[in-house]
Amino acid sequence: MSIDRPVPVPRTAVPLGITDPVESARAELKAALAAIEVKANAPRRVSEAIDRTVGEVREKAQQNPGAAAAAVAGVAALVGLAVWGIVRAYTR
Repeated sequence: MSIDRPVPVPRTAVPLGITDPVESARAELKAALAAIEVKANAPRRVSEAIDRTVGEVREKAQQNPGAAAAAVAGVAALVGLAVWGIVRAYTR
């Protein structure tokens, strides 16, 4: 069983079959820089985590809308109490 088309290599991996040492060093450096970029790009990682979380919450809300409404009401009550407490402390 053979594969007719080449298997795609991730940006953070060094492709196999490079025999030239200079080309191999370039490929390793390119992969290392790509891995550093992926790790160090905090805004992108945060954005992807938020997108995943929003998707999971929406899926759970569609499965159980009553619990979702109760959760929203509870969060709104907590935020309201926090704002009330801050305003009260500020005015005293």
